[in-house]
Amino acid sequence: MTDGPLPQGLQRTTLGGGCFWCLDAVYRKMRGVKSCFCAYAGGHQDNPSYEQVCGKRTGHAEVVQIDFDPAVISYAEILKVFFTIHDPTTKDRQGNDVGPQYRSVIFLHDPAQEPEARAAMAAAADLWGAPLVTELLPAPKVWEAEAEHQDYFTHNPWSGYCMAVVAPKVAKARKSYAHLMAA
Repeated sequence: MTDGPLPQGLQRTTLGGGCFWCLDAVYRKMRGVKSCFCAYAGGHQDNPSYEQVCGKRTGHAEVVQIDFDPAVISYAEILKVFFTIHDPTTKDRQGNDVGPQYRSVIFLHDPAQEPEARAAMAAAADLWGAPLVTELLPAPKVWEAEAEHQDYFTHNPWSGYCMAVVAPKVAKARKSYAHLMAA
């Protein structure tokens, strides 16, 4: 479980938007992101495994938990990227990844995040031109995913999934948000 205290001056967000490898690959490369890891959240089973989550009976979503410096990157910017790199209009699905573990969800770590999240959702609904299915919920316990899932894209760039799914999302983020990407 990873509910540790935040270092001074940082904020935390937990986001689910399809396979966590995609979100992780994008956010790890952003200025102001101090830590990012793949995890499971929002379910009823303690310390689930990847296989259990993929079995669709734990209630967990694949998520990334991000600690960031709001003096460098704002929560609004993080959410803008989030709504660009996944489709928030498809319930429990991102492309060929289907199931509740792939749902679109924002977990709130601070009540001050809610108005910003709602504003980002309204802007995303306009951008996508369809109703959003993104859930907005209080942050639950977060269970860190297994080591092989952390920074997966960096370690497996030539895998078929990474080439077909992750790489295009990373490229889209770099092109659309070059000003937010680390050198």
